[in-house]
Amino acid sequence: MPIFWFGLINIELNEDNWLYAFLVFIILHLFTYPASNGYNSYCDKDEGSIGGIEKPPIVNEYLIYLVILFDVLAVALSLFLNIHFAIGILIYLLVSKAYSWPQIRIKKYPILSTVIVTLFQGAFTYLLVFQGIEGKVVFNSQVIIPAVTGTLFLAGSYPITQIYQHEEDAGRGDKTLSLLLGIKGTFIFAGLMFIIASALMCVWLNDWGSIAIYFAGTGGIGMFFTKWALSSLKNPEAANFKNTMRMNKISSLSLSATFILIKVYTYIFL
Repeated sequence: MPIFWFGLINIELNEDNWLYAFLVFIILHLFTYPASNGYNSYCDKDEGSIGGIEKPPIVNEYLIYLVILFDVLAVALSLFLNIHFAIGILIYLLVSKAYSWPQIRIKKYPILSTVIVTLFQGAFTYLLVFQGIEGKVVFNSQVIIPAVTGTLFLAGSYPITQIYQHEEDAGRGDKTLSLLLGIKGTFIFAGLMFIIASALMCVWLNDWGSIAIYFAGTGGIGMFFTKWALSSLKNPEAANFKNTMRMNKISSLSLSATFILIKVYTYIFL
């Protein structure tokens, strides 16, 4: 969700396109993402904690029908916006299937899976928001820099979501980036990505008011992350599901709120 709000900062909403923005939000968050996550669960048959669910229910055959329904609805609704947006959504859905599908299973390749996930959930989604609302994407520094920034944010958060699943992932033969880096390496990598993304964000915002809002809004993320990392280095058991979900909630809500506030600030004052 933060990537959606991030994209809106760069888009001038008016009476002609606000409905497009609403429809893009619905397509991404009610159908596209759930379809991707549902298919991943269907393939993995997770028994341990996954996503936001500590004790996931047993996967049955009905899940795949729901996934297909959501796939169809996502693409069908996208056609109401424009064909290029619909093609983008279809590509996203196909790549997400390749991520989990046993015959391809990008998920088992640590570097490749990280590159694909961060690009598609970051820059690709950022550009999809533009395509859906504006009907086109103009490739300039005002679009490319935040698209790269969004990818770096995802590059930091993606291995963090894997940090408590080392044993289960290894058992399935999935050598994730977090498993490759280890607990200490995962925290160092995530911290570096967040620092680089924040630096690029400041360059792109280029306004002291917006920059102040950004650091005020994301300060809580840095504090929790640092405290959690230090705790996990002393006691690896702290790198668990509960703390991962806390990190996810804090970062997602904080970034979403921050980008909304920056949008409001720029609309009123800039």
